[in-house]
Amino acid sequence: MGAFQKSIAITGGAGFIGSHVTRLFVKNYPSCRIVNVDALTYAGNLENLRDIDQLPNYIFEHADICDEQTIEQLFGKYNFDAVIHLAAESHVDRSIMDPLAFVKTNVLGTGVLLNTCRKHWSDNRDNKLFYHVSTDEVYGTLGETGFFTEETPYDPRSPYSASKAASDHLVMAYYHTYSLPVIISNCSNNYGSHHFPEKLIPLMINNIKHRKPLPVYGKGENVRDWLWVEDHARAIDTIFHSGTIGETYNIGGFNEWKNIDLVKLLCSLMDKKLGRAAGESEKLITYVKDRAGHDLRYAIDATKLNKALGWKPSLQFEEGLEKTVDWYLNNEEWINHVTTGQYQQYYADQYSRR
Repeated sequence: MGAFQKSIAITGGAGFIGSHVTRLFVKNYPSCRIVNVDALTYAGNLENLRDIDQLPNYIFEHADICDEQTIEQLFGKYNFDAVIHLAAESHVDRSIMDPLAFVKTNVLGTGVLLNTCRKHWSDNRDNKLFYHVSTDEVYGTLGETGFFTEETPYDPRSPYSASKAASDHLVMAYYHTYSLPVIISNCSNNYGSHHFPEKLIPLMINNIKHRKPLPVYGKGENVRDWLWVEDHARAIDTIFHSGTIGETYNIGGFNEWKNIDLVKLLCSLMDKKLGRAAGESEKLITYVKDRAGHDLRYAIDATKLNKALGWKPSLQFEEGLEKTVDWYLNNEEWINHVTTGQYQQYYADQYSRR
């Protein structure tokens, strides 16, 4: 398979966060073979990686992490030295509608990957790593004060966060039981380019643009800590190369916003970008029935990551949000493909010829 120094699998590498991580690793580490393993469910989009998919150290494998036989074959084919595991069902609203899909992918899929790593790395675990990317939602909810640290007890409140908590526990169980070399990171809400438009920021940008209602849960009082996705990818890179085996690292933006304040900021930004009168887009805000079990506030304390490994966010939120808005306004074709389902045709076009 070529003289690569290292073979790294990135699961979910065609998704929102995964595509940013894949791009960073492919570009920064040309001596490493990067294999993107993705099932291409609704949020996996190979158009996200169009700029790198011809590079010699990048390979795409269409596979479901729950398929034990296929994952076994991929390990045999590529002899992976490391797995960066991002593949997951991730939308809370969808988890409320279909919880078992989340249990299957997030728990069983993680178990399949862990077990395959355990078998293939049983003779030599030097320089091997299973890096599990998780979420701050496993910690539950905060009141008006306080922060999630790596020592915060788990208290998940939705089927999504419960499935991610279960996968975190499985990862640590393989570390303690089998001495599998693992690291976990738990991140706050991400924002940036290539985000599937069911999530808050891309949904609002798209709806403002088309003068559609802006649905805000409850009174919009829920607070989230926002992290620019490219800063998250940098943090994963830092932890992957310098983190301590068996440790957990929290990744946050030190950047809390109430949902309603964030939506109003987006409205203001979009009015300026689209040449609309000040306050015009705010009239589109529509309050809807609150989500079941809606956590009030998330806030990450990323001090450990900063002090141990020197990582910190590179952007102020207003700057990152403006970059994000500009990307969506300048990539209308991407949005149209995603909202109509046409993006899935890219896979058929690209890989039917191979």
